[in-house]
Order: sequence, then C-alpha cells, then structure tokens
Amino acid sequence: MNDVAYWKNVPVRVWEFAIGGYQVMKKWLSYRELKLLGRALTKDEVRYVSEMARRIAAILARQTARMRIAVVGNALPLYNPPIRVAEEYAMIDVISGGRLIAGMVVGGGPEYYSNGLNPAEARGRFNEALDLILRCWTEPGPFVHNGKHYKLRYVNPWPTPLQKPHPPIWIPGAGSYETMDFVARRRWAYMGIPYFHKRVFKKNFDYFREACAKEGYTAAPEQMGWLVPVYVAESDARAREEYESHLWYFARKLLPGINITPPGYTSARSALKVLGAFGDFMLNVNTWDEIVAGGYAIVGSPATVREQMAEMARWLGVGNVLTLLQLGTLPADLTRRNMELFAAEVMPHLRRELDLPVAPAAAASGA
Repeated sequence: MNDVAYWKNVPVRVWEFAIGGYQVMKKWLSYRELKLLGRALTKDEVRYVSEMARRIAAILARQTARMRIAVVGNALPLYNPPIRVAEEYAMIDVISGGRLIAGMVVGGGPEYYSNGLNPAEARGRFNEALDLILRCWTEPGPFVHNGKHYKLRYVNPWPTPLQKPHPPIWIPGAGSYETMDFVARRRWAYMGIPYFHKRVFKKNFDYFREACAKEGYTAAPEQMGWLVPVYVAESDARAREEYESHLWYFARKLLPGINITPPGYTSARSALKVLGAFGDFMLNVNTWDEIVAGGYAIVGSPATVREQMAEMARWLGVGNVLTLLQLGTLPADLTRRNMELFAAEVMPHLRRELDLPVAPAAAASGA
C-alpha cells in the first residue's frame, strides 16, 4: 500500500460491506463456475476458495435460497488462531444472505491425541477461542487480543456476519455437565450428538432444562437438538435390507476409538457420567432389535419414519431435529434416494406435526 496506510492500520470501515457484499460474493463465485471459466480450477485456485470459506457450506450458500446452513462442528481448540473460524463463518453467512447456524465444539479426545494438544487445556482454549470469535463478530477492529492461549497484536476481521449481532450458535455435546451448564448460561442451543440410546438423550435434555431453570429462564424447544441417522425406503423390509450392512460397518469399523478420553479432557464428574452411558453407545450394540428399540437409527418406510421421529421429538421435547442421511459405506445412489424420500415424504409431515418453521427466503437472494 504506502508508508501511511498499511495492513495493520486499515480501518474497519474499509472492509465493511454489509450493503452489497452479499451480491458481490455470489457474483465472485459465479465467475468461477466451469461454464463461465471454460476450464477446471487449478490446484492453487481450489486451495484459495477452500481457504476463503468451508467449501461445502459455501457451495450450499451459493446454490440455495431458503434453507438454513448449519456447520455443526468446529473444534475451536484445534485452530491457531481461531479468527480463521470467525472469518470463514462470516463469509458463509454473507454469501448465504444471513442463513448460517454456527456450530462450535470442544472436540473429541482422539483429536487431541492426533494434533498433539494438551487435553487439560481443552476447556480453557475453547472458551478463549469462542470469546475471541464473538469479539471478531461484534467489535470493530483493529483490536488487540492478549489471552492465555492466543496472543494477537492486530485483529482486524474481514468479513463480519450479515446476521447481527452474530449468527445463532449451536454447541454439540455428548452429555458433559460443563458443556450443558455453559450453553445454558449463554442461552444458546445444545445439540445432542448421535449413536446413543434414546434414554441418554432424555437424561441429557432433562438436565439441560434444569440448568436453564437455574439461570432463571425456561429452555425453549429450539435450544435443544436431536441428531439421528435416518434411512427411508419404500417399505420397512426394503429399508432394513438396504441399510443394515452399512450401519454395522460404521458401528464396528469406524466408531472404535472415538470414545478415547485423555486425562484432563473433562472433569471427573462428567467423566463418570459419560462412562456410565458407555453401555448405551452404538459401539456396544449387537442386534438389529437393539438398534430399533434404542432409537439409535430411524429406518423404515415413510410412514414408519414419520411416526417414530415425531414420537421421539415430542418425548425429548426438542425443537430441532437433525438427520444423518448418509452413514458408513452407504453408496451415493442410495443416499440420494434416501434424501429425496425424506424431503418429499417425511419432512413436510414432521413440519405440520411438530409445528416446525419453514426457513424464509433470504432477502438478498438471487437464486
């Protein structure tokens, strides 16, 4: 630039683009479509786009107009600095016209092993990273962050989210007391991670409601989310036939090791709670009847899936129902058909039955 204005002193108003930024970014992405560019992107170009925003969410933001886009799982302690998460999330929110739901997680035990991070610092890093992200979204830059784990002399985030003061925040968890208490204090939303027996979800959501009550308010159904694998086919028998082998591959080949909990990762109180629920984890299930009885997965005809999902959502008292429509080795053709049947035959019924809202079209959408 020049001797007077250089990167660290660029005022935030230079980067401000709330007016028109949404349309500009959608147009920027459209210029990189194959039909306009006339060639595939180079490796460097792909890396640049992927660094600008999380690719899948960015594609959804670009290609859709009404659906909310939830990225439910950024393990904040793994990022240094975490302002990358703040900027990538903000980029998706802008491209989508304000439809992002921002998920933030502490991360699982295996991630601390594989990334060489001290698990005893998990909660401290997560809390500091989250506070820094919120500052990036709500406080004009540049500013200084001088925390215990992150020391940044110049923080000047670009862009900032379209939703003000920031996108909705969801915190997924396996049931640790610290996470549920933290979310209740912040009045955010708690998402129960899948692969547990339905009674584990019930206990966790009951505790979360109690934690909210201790903070002086009643938890809204929209503050709780149930995430479950779902498979829909023309009949119950066909659904099981097509799906069962893929579920067992996931449970027996991909889940082992996920329960690793390094020392210091969570409190002794929460560790005992999680250990007590381990017998109800899908890894320890042996028969299809146990899968059905425990609600580990909802599999069947449209009528069966509608009935079981509505019953579970009412029993748990949740306002968000999240579905895993691909699991393990389920191939692309079955995944696509599963998604189409769920969208056409299950989702409209659940919206009527549970009085779930339909996402409005984005105000600035051109799609």
